[in-house]
Amino acid sequence: MEHDGQLQLYAAVADQLKEAHARVRALQVPEGVRMALTRKLLVITAAAKHDLADAARRLEAFEADLDAGRFPEEER
Repeated sequence: MEHDGQLQLYAAVADQLKEAHARVRALQVPEGVRMALTRKLLVITAAAKHDLADAARRLEAFEADLDAGRFPEEER
């Protein structure tokens, strides 16, 4: 049964990552900001391979920052 829970969490995180990438692509922000946001999503994706629960928490915080309009500094 625990395996089913992990699969459900994995599917949920995968769907949320897909949506987050779409949101980032749609943002009207400078390219450097978009790159920084994309890099954060890639870090979360990599974390999901090792610690799915931590990745889910990171993704939730990332989405909260997007919702609040908190973006990282523009990369150069």
